[in-house]
Amino acid sequence: MINLTLERKFFKPEYTIGWLFMDGVRYCDTLEDTTRDLNKDGDLNDDGEQKIIGETAIPYGRYHVEVTYSPKFKRLMPLVLDVWGFVGIRIHRGRWPIHTSGCILVGENRIKGGLINSALYEKHITAILHTHQRMGEKIYLNVI
Repeated sequence: MINLTLERKFFKPEYTIGWLFMDGVRYCDTLEDTTRDLNKDGDLNDDGEQKIIGETAIPYGRYHVEVTYSPKFKRLMPLVLDVWGFVGIRIHRGRWPIHTSGCILVGENRIKGGLINSALYEKHITAILHTHQRMGEKIYLNVI
């Protein structure tokens, strides 16, 4: 089993910066849309937590992840499954909040509000997760 942990660290009005850990070891930085699950209960049902399509990070919680082919991006990518109120959430490359649409971008947060080296991190994490998935291991993402 592989455990990914997304620890959200910096909350801005237009985006969220976090750290992604793989089995307890820090792997990279992340960029997501605005975090709106204010009480961290895994949904967006409470006052002030309404989802804005394409501008809201997934709720806190534990999710199963599978590496699947993305028809949109035309390559294998990690897919985050059974996210309350969301579909098609991927872990992928991107530089700015406009590239997220609810997804989790991976890279290095060395520019304000953005990422660098994102394609490298996406390729690497996809290869690692796909290898473990082919060996029959489960992959989980814990958003904290």
